[in-house]
Amino acid sequence: MRIALLTDAWQPQVNGVVTALTALVAELEAAGHDVLVIHPGLFVTVACPTYREIRLAAAPLPGVARRLQRFVPDAVHIATEGSVGLAGWIYCHLRRWRFTTSFHTRFPEYLNARWPFISVRLGYRVLARFHGRGVRTMVSTPPLAGFLRDQGFSRLALWRRGVDTRQFRPVAPVALALPGPVFAYFGRVAPEKNVEAFLDLDLPGSKLVIGDGPAREPLEKRYPDVHFVGMRLGDDLIRHLCAADCMVFPSRTDTLGLVLMEAMACGLPVAAYPVTGPQQVVQQGITGVLDHDLRAAALAALELDPAPGIAHARTNGWAESAAEFAAQLAPARRPGLRFPAKAIEVTS
Repeated sequence: MRIALLTDAWQPQVNGVVTALTALVAELEAAGHDVLVIHPGLFVTVACPTYREIRLAAAPLPGVARRLQRFVPDAVHIATEGSVGLAGWIYCHLRRWRFTTSFHTRFPEYLNARWPFISVRLGYRVLARFHGRGVRTMVSTPPLAGFLRDQGFSRLALWRRGVDTRQFRPVAPVALALPGPVFAYFGRVAPEKNVEAFLDLDLPGSKLVIGDGPAREPLEKRYPDVHFVGMRLGDDLIRHLCAADCMVFPSRTDTLGLVLMEAMACGLPVAAYPVTGPQQVVQQGITGVLDHDLRAAALAALELDPAPGIAHARTNGWAESAAEFAAQLAPARRPGLRFPAKAIEVTS
């Protein structure tokens, strides 16, 4: 199958969406599919407001149209709602092509965290219209599907994520010489991640922050006793993760929390709030602890055996995730074919 994937999140960005899409493309190609990725790096870009590390494609519609015309895809998937995704949306709408979408990021809450005057409710109305043109919208968990259905989304289908256990695994830790126990946050350091909720906790030992983002510099100044190591990649990242005793995930807005699965694969029990995302990843009292009292969750998680988390991660591979994704795609060019009344819908 010839699959066109349009995304505003792509390398060199480092985040959960890029991780998922990169792994997806690799597995689709390994399965024999021909995949064209249309991403911001193919166009002139501008810096994203408040997040200069992310580059957005400027006026990509002509370039998107040329690439889709040349590639002649069997299926089109729009992964994000940025300028590249919107250009693909417009092109498919004008050509009467069918396409699928996926929902990765709760942008209305993210925008509201930066600019409180922006309405979360209005944001979801806009996103529901964007995704509503697709044959179906793929989501990572049933609770996320329920949340989006309440926001006006329809034709929601399940596309579960995986973890690369060849990379994320227990290894010899890097020598940090920090007093134990070591509680780690791993991920983007940005306002929407609520990192301060972790940094404010009264915990024994040390706090470790692995990752980068627009909030890192001000947080380093506010919390001089916290050990910030910035972005780490490859084996260096794994060794830093394995230097911790527990992963603390303070975000309340993540749709999944792929980093939780990656931390568990490295042998770290996790502590998080009982919200969408962590609720689907964490087996309560087995691979982690969910509690509205994040300090209590972190201290309880220290007592857990890491083995169940490692075993759980090994049952969620990217090959299975890619096969599930491919099964949800729709033929792009079938004139006169009506959209189905219901997709392969998430019912629970």
